[in-house]
Amino acid sequence: MIFKKYLLLALGFTFLAGCALGPNYKRPDLDLPADVQISAENYSVFQNYEWWQMFADDNLNKLEKQALQYNRDLRMAVARVDQARAGVTSAVADQLPTIGLQGGSGRAGTYYGSAQTVSSGTIAAAFELDLWGKYRRLSEAARGELLATMTAKDTVLLSLTSEVATAYFTLRMLDAQLDIANKTLKTRRESVRIYNSRYNAGVIAEVDLRRVEADMYSVEAQAKELELSVRKAETALAVLVGESPREIVAGAEERSGHLRDVAVLPDVPEHLPAKFLAKRPDVRSAEGELIAANARIGAARAAYFPDISLTGAAGYASNELDRLFMSPNGIWGVAASVAQPIFAGGKILAQNRSAKAKYQEMLANYEKTVQTAFKEALDALNANRINREIFDIMLKQTLALRRSYELTKKQEDAGLISTMELLDVERNLLNAEMTLASARQAELVGLVNLSKALGGGWDEQCGFGPFEEKLRREQEVAELEARLQAAEQAAQAAEQAVQADTQSSEK
Repeated sequence: MIFKKYLLLALGFTFLAGCALGPNYKRPDLDLPADVQISAENYSVFQNYEWWQMFADDNLNKLEKQALQYNRDLRMAVARVDQARAGVTSAVADQLPTIGLQGGSGRAGTYYGSAQTVSSGTIAAAFELDLWGKYRRLSEAARGELLATMTAKDTVLLSLTSEVATAYFTLRMLDAQLDIANKTLKTRRESVRIYNSRYNAGVIAEVDLRRVEADMYSVEAQAKELELSVRKAETALAVLVGESPREIVAGAEERSGHLRDVAVLPDVPEHLPAKFLAKRPDVRSAEGELIAANARIGAARAAYFPDISLTGAAGYASNELDRLFMSPNGIWGVAASVAQPIFAGGKILAQNRSAKAKYQEMLANYEKTVQTAFKEALDALNANRINREIFDIMLKQTLALRRSYELTKKQEDAGLISTMELLDVERNLLNAEMTLASARQAELVGLVNLSKALGGGWDEQCGFGPFEEKLRREQEVAELEARLQAAEQAAQAAEQAVQADTQSSEK
């Protein structure tokens, strides 16, 4: 009968231990658009981990690789992942027994008796029964936070590569505009020389000469402003790729190629793949926070119920230290304790309300993140289409103005039109060429934003795993090469020191 009672009690504890208070997590149902059937080939370039290779630009490839190795924001994100992973280990450890050793020796006595030596050595174990699933929910919350932190790191990685590409194309646009301004300035200086000769010969009035000079100085000032913008863009890009302050001050490397040489995809898909957007790293990060908040509801609810702890100890105690570990001096003890909250001034109720409110906050954040993902993707698709149309229009305008300038110059040389008419055409041509460079940059940045909006090759199962593994191997090789180079430099320095000592001794 007693055996049956204890068996039922053990079965009851086992049943309770398998349960956990609070709601189990379920991914929220969202009102997503129907996913269209599209060919995987249309999106293959956007599902490449190194999506920036679509531009076939060696300079950009080098910058992206450098940024992923040395950017400080990415390093901080990786460190946060390590912290979250340690948090999971700590949360799981709370579900396991704790075991410790304790020993000591000392003298004790009373007012009526002489002091005596007491020595002891014990091993103790403690275990809190997780009947209400408190620690399991906390472990679940820690895993949700780890998911949020890992995917947040992937979001940083995707944002970083996008920012590098955008900054690079902006720099190349400024390079192109500065080149246009310098070529125009060279032409204006030649015009001033010609007009000055005509003025000295009495062919034209001074007012025409001064107008041409003023236009030249205007272009010269514009070139200086562009030069300053280039320098700022260079330092901004240097920070993104993780260069040291010394390297930033030393200046940027020479860039080869031209903005017009950067490849632009001929075909971009027109439809929106919802399955890609719902699995972007920022969406999964928001979901990880939602999972953690949901789990903490159960952990907060468990505070209403008692904490049941089991403790046990075994060891030795003796008045004589040299006889401490003999069998007759063995001791043991087993205990169970129950702690039930009765009155906490509303603290437990407030913690439960806080946990539920946190869940509602994370739910709204998750839904907003999904909305933002679809907005960014739609904006990127529309921008890509319209920016291409704008570039084609601006190209036609620039070609028309170039032809107009050639004809107007001939008319001005023949004295058929005034200098002001020619200057107007020259200004319009300069503005058109500048705008054409901006249109090309907008077209390229549109592809960058579309790649980012579609997740940049991120996968829900392995994240950027294959790419990160490749990058990690490259980093290890780079570190090894750096150590070998340092060792060679140290050996050369030592050899030079020995040679110097030898030469001084010979003298």
